[in-house]
Amino acid sequence: MPEVERMLPQKRLAILTAILIMGFAVSVSAAEKSESAKPDPQIEKALKEVSAKQLEASITKLVSFGTRLTVSTNLPPESGRGVLAARDWLRAEFESYSKACGGCLEVKVQTFTEGVSARIPQPTELNNVYAILRGSDPESAKRIIVIDGHYDSIAMARMTDPAADAPGANDDGSGTALTLEAARVLSKYKFPATIVFAIFDAEEQGLFGSKGFAKMAKAEGWNIEAVLSNDIVGGDKNPGQDPKVVRIFSESIPATAVDDKAAIGEIRLVGLENDSPSRQIARYLVETSEEYACAGSVRGKMIYRQDRYLRGGDHTSFNQQGFAAVRMTEWREDYAHQHEVVRTENGIQYGDLLKFVDFNYLAGVTRLNIAAAASLASAPAPPVQVRIDAKKLDNDTTLTWQASPDGKVDHYEVVMRDTTSPVWERSKDAGTATTITLPESKDNTLFGVCAVDAQGHRSLVVIPVREGRKQERKE
Repeated sequence: MPEVERMLPQKRLAILTAILIMGFAVSVSAAEKSESAKPDPQIEKALKEVSAKQLEASITKLVSFGTRLTVSTNLPPESGRGVLAARDWLRAEFESYSKACGGCLEVKVQTFTEGVSARIPQPTELNNVYAILRGSDPESAKRIIVIDGHYDSIAMARMTDPAADAPGANDDGSGTALTLEAARVLSKYKFPATIVFAIFDAEEQGLFGSKGFAKMAKAEGWNIEAVLSNDIVGGDKNPGQDPKVVRIFSESIPATAVDDKAAIGEIRLVGLENDSPSRQIARYLVETSEEYACAGSVRGKMIYRQDRYLRGGDHTSFNQQGFAAVRMTEWREDYAHQHEVVRTENGIQYGDLLKFVDFNYLAGVTRLNIAAAASLASAPAPPVQVRIDAKKLDNDTTLTWQASPDGKVDHYEVVMRDTTSPVWERSKDAGTATTITLPESKDNTLFGVCAVDAQGHRSLVVIPVREGRKQERKE
């Protein structure tokens, strides 16, 4: 067993830690890799294929539907106006990408009816459009990464009037265009794990589209590792905008743990209050934007909140079903350009118009999504049943685990950090062993274990569970 300890860069953030009692698996970021690790050439190539012009063309088409109000289902698709026309175009776009890659995408529409609510005056058909890029490895393909946006739009003052224009260029034409572009680019490549590109309906009416999708995923037993939700990522052209930063919102204590006294007690005991799976995805995105030069035009910035004041997003639907998910949003929103009826008033232009979108900024956020999703989909499966021996008083730490199920592992790595540090500070190569004893006090240090393949791709890090605690996710 190698005994040489590597120091990891102090300045960089940790990636994908797990809630101890919940047994969530999370990832080491690229910044935490050894000094010899290099960006994946295939991912770098994919990033160079992202097109600001293609993103502009997609949003221009979305705006051309006039309104994408969810209740505009009374407008026939052949009219070229309304949410159903947008649905059909989105499906056709995914199908065109699939045709170009020889049928590599499974294009689907999830349809269901939502009942009456505050913003839906009568039972209404909802349609989520999505495409699945199946993983190339039979075992790794069970792991799923989701990139998403929502395609519905709204003008609040006329939110039940399909005759009202609601262009939705930024909210969320930007997230929809991003998801399409990610599918177009990544469908040209193969990855061991599965990537799903999802575009939801009825976000503006109460997250109903994503709620239905997340419930379906849970009912069907999808193993979703990460959800990257993109909503208002067009970099609205206003004086206070920062065109180099995208905010990444994430929950702290998982929604599925807040009513579980045992889970909360364990989180407090071990000191993982700021280490939810969702927050680790946020850290992963920040580190990915540093690792890949092509994604570096827009840097991720973690915001330690689930979302903004008085607002909500589709990532919350996944959180409520126990999945790790984050929301990405531009640095400074202009509320005159969101949810407003298109008009000019007192010299101010209202409305979510195409002219306010910064397509180069959107291309940067798209690259960040692609780099993170492709990195996760390229990594081997994490080790399982990771345990820490806490049955006796000593100043060493013994960790044990079972081998990763996909057999793609070159070696395992133990990562460590002080309990007050936001970053993994040190790592030790454990070779192919499935146990290690370290001269590090478990009282002073946080530990994790990940699998590394021959190309340097790192799996999700798994935080060790104390002997006697369940590793399985509590549903």
